[in-house]
Order: sequence, then structure tokens, then C-alpha cells
Amino acid sequence: MTHAPNLPLAGLRIVELGHYIAAPFATRLLADLGAEVVKVEPPGGDPVRGWGSSVDGNAVWFSVHGRNKLSVTLDLKKPEDREKLMALLGRADALVENFRAGYLERVGLGPDVLQAANPRLIIGRISGYGQQGPYRDKPAFGAIGEAMGGLRHLTANPGQTAYPPPRCGVSISDDLAGMYCAMAVVAACWQVKGDPAARGRVVDVDLVSSVFSLMEGMLPEYGLFGWVRQPQGAAIKTAAPTNTYPCADGKWLCIAGNSDLIFKRLMGAIGKPAMAEDPRFATNGGRCENVAELDAAIADWTRTLPAAEAEAILERAEVPCSRLFDIADCATDPHFRERGWVMEVEDPLLGHVLHPAAPFRFDGVAPREMVRWTGPAAGAHNDLVFAAVARGQSAPLRP
Repeated sequence: MTHAPNLPLAGLRIVELGHYIAAPFATRLLADLGAEVVKVEPPGGDPVRGWGSSVDGNAVWFSVHGRNKLSVTLDLKKPEDREKLMALLGRADALVENFRAGYLERVGLGPDVLQAANPRLIIGRISGYGQQGPYRDKPAFGAIGEAMGGLRHLTANPGQTAYPPPRCGVSISDDLAGMYCAMAVVAACWQVKGDPAARGRVVDVDLVSSVFSLMEGMLPEYGLFGWVRQPQGAAIKTAAPTNTYPCADGKWLCIAGNSDLIFKRLMGAIGKPAMAEDPRFATNGGRCENVAELDAAIADWTRTLPAAEAEAILERAEVPCSRLFDIADCATDPHFRERGWVMEVEDPLLGHVLHPAAPFRFDGVAPREMVRWTGPAAGAHNDLVFAAVARGQSAPLRP
């Protein structure tokens, strides 16, 4: 599907010098929003094409990771390919890259060089620790962002020291940095496009501070009181009851009954209305102080029922709850399907494949319309892109 729906970033031209996760995730969001994204890959393609499961050598993940992007291959060690890159950037609004800090400068493609050729170019840079600072030259991957940014400390179970705190299962720090970079690049493009005299900007995003930005009130708590928030497991110390409870079928049910009115409905639904009238549980503060007793009472009820049955009872009482979904649950859930969160897509490299929808909606645009095409083969659009650059075409490029 290559037609252009009415998307807000239509006409914005982005070049991606990205590999693995963070920068490609940023540009995937921009591409889903309608931007033209040209992904520049080395000969052989982005290394992430070799990650995970594949069909005939084509990585399944890349169908999503590279969707709505045009792929070209360049060897930036060759002068003629560097000239092609500079010509491509000459028509671009922004570049997004996630090399190690200082890499572009070392290969003669620093912001001063790029913006000398295109003074209005926005340059979005994602690195492990940022472009300046004592750690700028250290290597980093997503796990390091989680560890140093404070998240991994919180994912442990309280008191458990035999095993390390688990990661969340996806490269969350890369994804967060990608989201922040996409937002900052759009903001910088807005500024430049709104001022004919404006010059380009450099956006500096890093994995560590992207995770650190999620630490809510922990920094002021430490600064004011010396408090260091400790792992809470499936609960959170500032609200109760909100936890994940065991069910009779071995599954888990997440319940968030922490407002006063919802708490009363929850206690009625599980057959313990007297607890809702107990002064110790009348407020959220009191419930937090007595959370162990409260959680035990709820767990006594959930253990008597399969997760789906307990969920249905609480839903009828309008208590926020959900079973812990795995990907099979997500793929088959009627709400996921009705909302278009799970889409069936035909991929020329993979055949019939499921895609997650873009996480935003626009009136007049069906979710399926936002996937104009799936992740292409490396270099699939060399002829299309470089022919358009050679003739000075500024109109959006589509396969």
C-alpha cells in the first residue's frame, strides 16, 4: 500500500543513519506519521536484519522495524557514496543517527560539515551517554541505559538477592530514546519551518537520561529527605490496593482498586464489604499502611477462581483489572482487533504477517492506511532515491 493518507508529517523528509534499535525506532514513528524516511544502510544491511526469527533469511522484526521507509545502501568509506549521502541530506529536513558519540565527527560528517551543506538541517543524535560528559566515549546498549538510569534497580522483587533484577523483556531504553528523539526532531523542524531565517539545530538524546526521566518523584525525594526508593515488586508504595494476584489456574490478575469509590466496589465484588467500612482502609493513605492485610484478603479471593472468571466479576463491578496478556492474548483479543491495534499485512518478503498499529489515531485515517508498505530489502530503493536526488526532486518519494 503506497498511497499517501492525510497524515500530519506528510512532506517532512528524514534521513536515517541508524542501526539496531533507537534511531530506527524514532524514524519508524516519524514514518508512521507520514514523513518520508530514507534509511541509509551499509552494504549487507542494518545488523538488526539478522536478529530473531526469519523467513528465507528475511528477519520478521524488520517488517515492522523498517516499515514505511525507503532503504538505500551506501559505503560511507567510499568518497562517491559520501557524496551521495551529502546530496541526499541536501534535500532533507532532518537526519537521525545513533552512532557512538563523536563518530560522525571522526568520519568527517560532523554537524558543522552537514549544516554547512544544508544550513537548515536538523540533526537528531542518539547515543549511550550523550555527546558530552566524562562517559561520552563509553559503549552502551539498551541494558546499560536501564541499569544506569535507575530502572533495573526497581524491577527486582523486594528482598530477593539470589537472582539479578530482571529486564522488562524489550529494549525499553532504546525505545524511550527513540520516542524522545522523534518528538524533539519534530519540535526543531517546527521551529525551523516557521522561520525562514532559522538555522538547523542539533538534538542530543541519550539512553541513560531517557530512562532517568521516568523516575517520577524519586530525585526530589532523595534531595529533600535522603530517601532511596526500593523495589516494590508488583505493587507500588503510593497507592493501594494495586497489585498482581495469583489465580486458581496459575495465571495472574492485575487489579487497581486504589480510589476510595473503586475500593468499595472491589470489596463488595469479592465478598468482603466490611473491609470497605473499616476506618483503617477508608483512605488511600490508610490502605497503604495496611497493604499487607489488604493484599492477602484480595489474593484469598483470586486464588479461588480462574483469572478470566475473576476478571469478568471485577469488570462487572467496574473495577480496573486485567489478566497478564501474552502476545497470543494480544493477537486474538477482540478489542485489539476492533481498534486495529493488531493488523494483518501482506509483506512481499514474508507473506501474511501481523503488525502492531502505530500508537496514535487521526480522524479520517484508518489504522491500516498508516502502513503504506512493510520493511523493504536492504537497498531496495537505491535507484528510486538516487535518481530523484540527481534530478532535484523535492516531492515525497514512494515506491
